[in-house]
Amino acid sequence: MIFGPTPLEEAKGAVLAHSLRLTGRVIKKGTVLDEGAITAIRESGRREVIAARLEAGDVPEDEAAERLALALLAPHVAKSRAATGRVNLLAETAGLLVLDAKRIDAINAVDESVTIATLPNYSMVSAKEMLATIKIIPFAVPGAVLAVTEAMARRGGTPFALHPFRPLKVGLVLTELPGIKESVMEGAVEATGARVDALQGTLLPVERVRHEEMPTAEALMRLKRAGAEILLVAGASAVVDRRDIGPAAIVRAGGVIEHFGMPVDPGNLLCLGRVGDTPAMVLPGCARSPKLNGFDWVLQRLFAGVAVTSRDVMAMGVGGLLKEIEVRPLPREHAPRTPPPPRAPRKARKVAAVVLAAGRSRRMAPLNKLLVADTSGLPMVARVVDNVLASQARPIVVVTGHESDRVHEALSTRPVLQTHAEDYAEGLSASLKAGLAAVPPDAEGVLICLGDMPLVSGPTLDRLIAAFDPEEGRAIVMPTFRGKQGNPMLWAREFLPEMLSITGDVGARHLVGKHADRMVEVEMADDAVLRDFDTTDALKTLPGMVKVG
Repeated sequence: MIFGPTPLEEAKGAVLAHSLRLTGRVIKKGTVLDEGAITAIRESGRREVIAARLEAGDVPEDEAAERLALALLAPHVAKSRAATGRVNLLAETAGLLVLDAKRIDAINAVDESVTIATLPNYSMVSAKEMLATIKIIPFAVPGAVLAVTEAMARRGGTPFALHPFRPLKVGLVLTELPGIKESVMEGAVEATGARVDALQGTLLPVERVRHEEMPTAEALMRLKRAGAEILLVAGASAVVDRRDIGPAAIVRAGGVIEHFGMPVDPGNLLCLGRVGDTPAMVLPGCARSPKLNGFDWVLQRLFAGVAVTSRDVMAMGVGGLLKEIEVRPLPREHAPRTPPPPRAPRKARKVAAVVLAAGRSRRMAPLNKLLVADTSGLPMVARVVDNVLASQARPIVVVTGHESDRVHEALSTRPVLQTHAEDYAEGLSASLKAGLAAVPPDAEGVLICLGDMPLVSGPTLDRLIAAFDPEEGRAIVMPTFRGKQGNPMLWAREFLPEMLSITGDVGARHLVGKHADRMVEVEMADDAVLRDFDTTDALKTLPGMVKVG
């Protein structure tokens, strides 16, 4: 192809590169110039145009796009009419798009003139949705280049496959523990039903049983006899091992466990198995939410008749970081099929903070660790409160007890609420309960901050708040550093009744084991969340402190 300024005497049959606006007429780019167009251009005073002239063997853009599209067609895939060197491939039915990505990459690597752009591999698509677009970049393609790409597209069958969803019957077992809210159970059923409906399936009557191996196994067998083609277990407590109750129930029902865990977040704790030829899964806690998670990826493949093996699950890691929240700084957004209408950003959740500053500092006596000042004269408790004030948490409740007058004086200029724990000498639980009692009723969550951890910054607290979302299963947020669990912790309001019943010199951390399926860990960049300063030796290592002891 020859491209560039072309004298009008040589322009017949050439392709106009740029639109021309003439008196009473517009000749659009891409027009093949005939005698009438050339005469009109000459009458406008021009003597040449920017155009492309095809050489022997060149294939015009629309013909090239059409030929490559025909080579790529597959069952349930249609094509649009070629225009401006472009042909779109479209779904004829709802299903799962499965691509031979290596072959498509190879076709794109043949020559810069030929391009194929597709949806991500294993995309769930609806009827008439665009699957790919074939675009010829210049006005023509050398015939040899097109012949190579056509051959690559046909070799071994097209690299496109659209697997229609099948109307499968799904059986769901819900396991129950005392104290589980009915709304949690209903949410699991609603979210699962919506997923099954979207895939054109049917959810059988749900089985609700005790969170025990035998009742769960018996429920699975009843559902299988009822015609379930996929079996699901939604546990009252998150599965943490292949031998946990959900997986053990699948095995007891005559099945096997093929894979536990997946490199997709949220969705890490998925357990994949089968009972005979029937796929069986123990769901991760995040499956109670309608938001996209790893369970969706597996369920979509099963409905499309695409086998899911252990190796398939292991290969889901690239692109498996699904949630766009601050604790996952490189998210993969699940794009909607059509541009969403403008909407206001989600209102930030209201999180209060409770600073525990009532302790007697017995390990540092006669000093009160909270009142030891740094080189600028700032007491430790004031440093902690200033950090909390630098976060989004509001209001801030400071619990006083030992030497309450001095603590009150140290914080007198700061906009915080102070409440006194009369029975602070009975231990940490007394201070905790006094602080929780002062939390306003509209607070959705509470940060429990320790008065002897002055290195925990406002941005660190905001990372915890950003991760907090009870509706998606992140109702307890715990900071970690290199895998070690630290403080402060953020608790949803739903746990306050249990926290208020604690007695003795303990906090609420032991409740995490009971509600592990509602907890998320947030890895921090430094060890501030591990460092408390409750001894003289520890205090000597606190940056900015005067010499003590």
